[in-house]
Order: sequence, then structure tokens, then C-alpha cells
Amino acid sequence: MQNREHARWPWLIGAVVVVGAGVWLFRPQAGAPPLATPEKAQASPTLSTTPAVPTPAAAPAIAHPIATDAAADAAIPALASSDDAVWSALASVVGDDGALAVLLRDHLVQRLVVLVDNLPQRSITQRALPYQPLQDPIATTAGDAQTQVLDTAANARRYAPFVRAFVHVDAQALASSYRRFYPLFQQAYVELGYPQGYFNDRLVTVIDHLLQTPVPTPPLAVVPGANGRLRFADPALESLSVGQKALLRLAPEQAEAVKQQLRALRAAITGA
Repeated sequence: MQNREHARWPWLIGAVVVVGAGVWLFRPQAGAPPLATPEKAQASPTLSTTPAVPTPAAAPAIAHPIATDAAADAAIPALASSDDAVWSALASVVGDDGALAVLLRDHLVQRLVVLVDNLPQRSITQRALPYQPLQDPIATTAGDAQTQVLDTAANARRYAPFVRAFVHVDAQALASSYRRFYPLFQQAYVELGYPQGYFNDRLVTVIDHLLQTPVPTPPLAVVPGANGRLRFADPALESLSVGQKALLRLAPEQAEAVKQQLRALRAAITGA
């Protein structure tokens, strides 16, 4: 977090507005389990010199399958040329060009996949983010001699357009658009390095992680950190993920509205 840092909340908005929600990644095993040493055959005159072939690891079970339409799959563009189609679908669902102004249009699906995969982490790669930074800084006010506190009212105004756009999106319409383009998200996820992973499962896991964000009582104290960055004074808050910290920067009522919409989106893509 910086006094004039790149705002992280729009990352979260961009991710959930397009795809809805996320189950823990089933990473493929680094290798197949070792083969058991066979008992020595009593009547065998020779030993085979043919090396044993490891049994391939089975693909993990899919917890939250996405039902896609074959005809719709054939009609969507290739991932490499999907930016215009995905942007158009996103704009039609959100209906607020101002709220989408922070998103980058190039490699949009790939950027969103990287973002979603990294939201539960302590840090995230800057180069692949699907957003443009807000120009105004995160607002703080004076605390005690060593700390400042987040200015809840000022930051609520800062994030209001994005929160408003997100919470007013129809969850079912969003889920329908997501299912249409799901093959592109799955392809991007596999290309990210998860050949046996299932992106919708990862989305459900990520949204569950965001819903577990604690609800501390404001004001939240921050202190100067390395390179001019502000850090939460409470070590427990500072240790949270980038996605959870994004929710902490909102006013409490905004954070609760976002969580309610996340629950609706999760239900829409899982049928639960």
C-alpha cells in the first residue's frame, strides 16, 4: 500500500465483474509416486532391462464444472483475438463505461486469469494486471506520533463508482456471459502453467478466500514501510492477501455490499 499507490480495488472489481467467483487449485503433482519394488521371482532366470514406465498422475476431480454450449463454443473467437468480444460482453453486462475505464483491453482474459490466481497471495505481479492506476492517492489522516489512519469517508468516495457498478450487476447475466467465454479462461489458465487445473474451481476458492476477509473496527492505522509504502500497523492485517487488503480499504458498508454480491455470483456459477 502506498500513499500514492496504484489502487488495488479496481483489480478485484475487474476480476469478479468478468468471471464471478472462484476452490483451491488442484496443482498437478511434480511426479508420479514411486513404484513399489516387486518381490523377486523365484523361477525367473533373467531380469528385464526394460525401464518401468511411471503411471501418469490422474487429473484431479472437478468440483464445480461449468456447463458450456458446444455451438456457443464454436462461435467465440480464439483466445489470441478475443479482446474485442470479451470487452463488448463485459460492457453490456456492467453498463457503466466509467467503471470500466481503469481496465486494460489487451490480453484481457489472460490478465484476469493471472489476477484471480494471485489474489490470495501476499503480492502480485505488476506487469500482468488488468487495470490502470487511479491518479488520486489513498487518503489518510493523522493518527498518533508514529501512525496515520485510513480516511474511511474519503476512500469510500474514491471507490464508490467501482463498488456501485459491481453491486448492481445482475449476477445471473454475468454468469451467463462467463459460461459463454469459459473455454477462453480455461485455456488461459492451462497456459499459465496448470495443465490439470480447472479455472472455475480456482475462482470458487478465491471468492471463498475473499469472503473470509476479517472485519476490523475502523479507523485502521498505517505506518511507513519500505520505499515509501504504507503498511497496516496491525501485523495480522498486514499479513493478509492483496485481495483481502483491497476489501479493507473500503468503507465497512461498501465491503459488506461487495461480499453480498460475491455470494450471489458464487451461487450463480456453482448452482449452490
